Amino acid sequence: MFLRSNTSVWKRMSLCCPVQNCLGTQILDTSCGGVFKCPEDDTPLDYAKLYPDREVQTEIMNSLVRCTHYKDGCRWVDKLQSLQTHLDSCLYESVPCPNRCSSHLLRFNLDDHIEYLCPKRRVVCDFCAQEFPGDYMDQTHAGSCPKEIMWCENKCGAKLERRFLSNHMKNECHKRTVSCQFCDREFVYETLQTHQYQCPRFPVSCPNRCDPTKIPREEVEVHVQELCPSATMSCPFKEAGCKFKCPRYSMERHLEESQRTHLHLAWDLVKRQQQQISNLCGTLHTTTHVTDGTFVWKISSYKAKYIEALYKNGKELVSQPFYTSRFGYKAALSVFLNGNGAGEGKYLSVYIKLLPGEYDNILEWPFRLPVSFTLYDQHEDVDMRANLTESFVPDPTWKHFQKPMKDIESLGFGYPKFVSHDILKTRNYIRDDSIIIRVSVDTKRFILP
Repeated sequence: MFLRSNTSVWKRMSLCCPVQNCLGTQILDTSCGGVFKCPEDDTPLDYAKLYPDREVQTEIMNSLVRCTHYKDGCRWVDKLQSLQTHLDSCLYESVPCPNRCSSHLLRFNLDDHIEYLCPKRRVVCDFCAQEFPGDYMDQTHAGSCPKEIMWCENKCGAKLERRFLSNHMKNECHKRTVSCQFCDREFVYETLQTHQYQCPRFPVSCPNRCDPTKIPREEVEVHVQELCPSATMSCPFKEAGCKFKCPRYSMERHLEESQRTHLHLAWDLVKRQQQQISNLCGTLHTTTHVTDGTFVWKISSYKAKYIEALYKNGKELVSQPFYTSRFGYKAALSVFLNGNGAGEGKYLSVYIKLLPGEYDNILEWPFRLPVSFTLYDQHEDVDMRANLTESFVPDPTWKHFQKPMKDIESLGFGYPKFVSHDILKTRNYIRDDSIIIRVSVDTKRFILP
């Protein structure tokens, strides 16, 4: 009968150390702790009576076997007696790391592990040439070696050791960011000098050299115009005609010594300005008045003004003046809301009044141009409107149309019964508490003087 050895090396092999005993009927195993018993009656057996079977052993050891790692990819096939020799060099055999890092790995991975992965390997830094354990190199030294060559992070093009990088970026790099010491704005260092030629807070000397103390550039203009005692300035009465100039510190004395002269200059200036204002008012009056002979007047707050006219007999409303042409007759529209003369109390009366004008001396008198009055119907639909119009041609013999005189109130001519109050309340003659009246002078017959 054949037995298996109990040595650990041969646990993977079957029947490599065959023996015989006196029984010759059962297979005995050494897994029983060295005590052998009979399989029939369980009596202990004497190990000394067991002896090797050399012939069977030779036969077994010459049998062909595959590597125990053939499922992992090993293609070794040979005699059983060569198996252990093969396993001692098999690339698929699991072996411990020789650096005692506690790793077990296949032999064909061992070289890479020892060279690149083993935490207990010894690694020499490429930059500082110092040797470190692999785990320290991977976790600490790599990426922090003070002698590693680095590019400047400001992209200035400089390459230097890491230990010098911080100082370079802070104090040497021409592309580092720095603050202007005067205005506190940030700039790239290489542009700072250019900025200082424009910096509003850069200290400069007063152009008049009034004081050794320097002034921020943005305050120089105000300093020279308002504060600098050495700045030459004109007398405050320059507009009045005083041509005196002196340094600011001397101006007060000049003003004290020239009060009478300045008073006369100021009075002359006031008179000139009054004349200018008068001329401008005349020009404004001319340019803002109607000069085409047609004047449209919107009388607002009609109800309040009508009630006032009820309690004040002869209450007249007079429009602003207008001209029949640019150099023509001057006139105004006169309205009595509660009527006048024959229309008092029942009608709205309208008149045209001729006023003294700028060009009366060159105009033809008496006034002969046809005049028409229109009360507008303010209906939204143009086709539904029914405006009321009355016209007349002046009678040259009437005093109303003679040349008006200054300081004498002109008499108006028109229609005392232009429109009755009953008709006025119909349609849309009164809308939004307003009425709109137009006076129109026909200038076709007017000949320019």
